[in-house]
Amino acid sequence: MTPDTLAMSQHDQLLWGSVVLSVCALIHVGLLAAMIEALAHIGRWVKNRSRMLRTTVVVGAAFVMIVSSHTIQVWLWAAVLLNMKAFDYLYDALYFSLVTYTTVGYGDVVLPVEFRVFGAFGGVTGILCFGISTAFLVSLINKLLPKSLD
Repeated sequence: MTPDTLAMSQHDQLLWGSVVLSVCALIHVGLLAAMIEALAHIGRWVKNRSRMLRTTVVVGAAFVMIVSSHTIQVWLWAAVLLNMKAFDYLYDALYFSLVTYTTVGYGDVVLPVEFRVFGAFGGVTGILCFGISTAFLVSLINKLLPKSLD
């Protein structure tokens, strides 16, 4: 631990990991809820277009919004890690956050021991939010598929 690193007990790591995870969940669910309104508006805008164009525009817009939500969360994790002085450089914090959030976990950049439990919450956040995103996209595509394919 460097002198500038904020020491965190396991209790603190569990608490603050849960807080950041909860904030990310609220961001994700809030953006998905807003997305429903936006997609309804987009759907009305492309209503009289071809089925292929409607599907492409609606699913594409949903995809961009979902990727934006995940990106915001990765940046949030990186900002928190920088603020807690777990990393000295934005690049390292952002890289670690992205690799952890996506559960790729290369292991080439690791947290100091006193942040590892906290950092694991980044992976939990990614798993949960990717699950919600997948369910959202599957539901949307099921709505868009023509009934003749049933």
